[in-house]
Amino acid sequence: MRRKLSLATQFLVLQLGIVLLVVGVVAVVSLAESDATFRRVEGKRLLGVAENVASNDTVRLRLHEPLGRDALPALAESAQAVSGVTYVLIADAAGQLLTGPDVGHLAYLGPSEVRSGRAWVGVIDDGAKFLVAHVPVLDPEHGRIVGVVIVGLTYPTLPKQLATATPNVLTYLIIGGLLGLVGSLLLSRRVKRQTLGLEPREITGLVEQREAMLHGVREGVLGTDTVDRITLVNDEAIRLLRLPADAVGQRLRTGLVGPAVLDVLTGHLTGPDQVVLSGDRILVLNRMPVVIRGRQTGWVTTLRDRTELTNLQRELDVSRQTTDTLRAQAHEFTNRLHTIAGLVELRDYDEVVRFITRASQARESLTREVTARIAEPALAALLIAKASLASEQGVQLRVSADSELGPVDEAFAADLVTVVGNLVDNALDALAAAGSRGSGDWVEVGVRTLLNEVVVTVGDSGLGVAPDLAEEVFRRGYTTKAAPDGHRGLGLALSRLICTRRGGSIEVSGSTFTARMPQSCPI
Repeated sequence: MRRKLSLATQFLVLQLGIVLLVVGVVAVVSLAESDATFRRVEGKRLLGVAENVASNDTVRLRLHEPLGRDALPALAESAQAVSGVTYVLIADAAGQLLTGPDVGHLAYLGPSEVRSGRAWVGVIDDGAKFLVAHVPVLDPEHGRIVGVVIVGLTYPTLPKQLATATPNVLTYLIIGGLLGLVGSLLLSRRVKRQTLGLEPREITGLVEQREAMLHGVREGVLGTDTVDRITLVNDEAIRLLRLPADAVGQRLRTGLVGPAVLDVLTGHLTGPDQVVLSGDRILVLNRMPVVIRGRQTGWVTTLRDRTELTNLQRELDVSRQTTDTLRAQAHEFTNRLHTIAGLVELRDYDEVVRFITRASQARESLTREVTARIAEPALAALLIAKASLASEQGVQLRVSADSELGPVDEAFAADLVTVVGNLVDNALDALAAAGSRGSGDWVEVGVRTLLNEVVVTVGDSGLGVAPDLAEEVFRRGYTTKAAPDGHRGLGLALSRLICTRRGGSIEVSGSTFTARMPQSCPI
């Protein structure tokens, strides 16, 4: 198995590679600069030597008089010896060499401009590379070109140029290597501290595991920083809160979530297991601080979907209500049986008959009153059961005279029973909290059909809800009694959820709640 380099070694290799690259670039630049310096400095020197020879009166006269050119080689050799150049050549106006080893041959002038009467310095490669200077020799009387002075210097080879630039390159290499080594060690130590001593492959593994766990759990997870900006969110939280896919980095206060969820996520509502509504879902939120190295860096909130659990709770509530109703009726019938037994012992048989008749008529009257106005069996049975329960608590439950409801489908009947049952329970709880039992308390239920909409009104003889809490009772829930599990007012919140899901609404004015529920559900 191939052994991978540690983070510190990788940084060291990377830094040294960068240093070598920089030094290589510096070497190339140094060679180019050395070449340019050679051309500039030596070119000026060659031009000076050539101009001195070309301005020599003896050279001018001898070139003007062909019979006296024998003295030119000595002059050329003298100038070469004094200047230290590779060669000094003199040619006539036609370019024929008069000095040097190639006397009688044409001089190689290349791209020189000397024939036009201008001096020229450049590089000529005729098998060997030379830096040369060409200067025209002018007739002192008429100013015409009578010859050319050519001064050349052998061009240094690449090894010689490298030898010239090597001291600087070695200096740069040593300094750069030391700086790179120290820098890479310091950088690796800093990165080690910031990564808690983990290697890149370990960090990659942790990130992959975190992503897998974060997006694999059934609960929603949402992280925020100290300014309420989303730092992480998993798929379940995006689904439950209906967040956009690019929610990370956005502020919560930009309308991403509803006001109830926002209060919990920003800390305006504190405490464990906060129950809030988000769209058509009932969520339980828990917000905890994130502390790293003793400093708080943000918050993490878990979200649990309680909608399905609430639906099960609704079914259990129906069973509980049925049980409570049977218990209340059993208690009521037991009292009546005791009364009948007492009258029999007193041998007052006429009163026994009258008592049984009155009780039977009262029960039949309530049943006839409800069934005459409410044709839906489930809701009618609920109201009759709630009437018995209210009677046991000393409260009269009545159905308004304008109530009218025909049969409805099973799903709508279930939602209607839940809303009416929650509103009636809320009214009974409010009267119990007011402590006014026995003083003619009542709860009135009205159910009317308007076109495709069913309007439910539930009022009581209590003080009602304060205007400043008219919206709060549905947003956070409201109740006047303590809940053993810490969840308060879920019945009203659930009622709003059902009405909203069906495209309706629910509101409160004083002690009267009004719910509107279209029979055709939009979802």
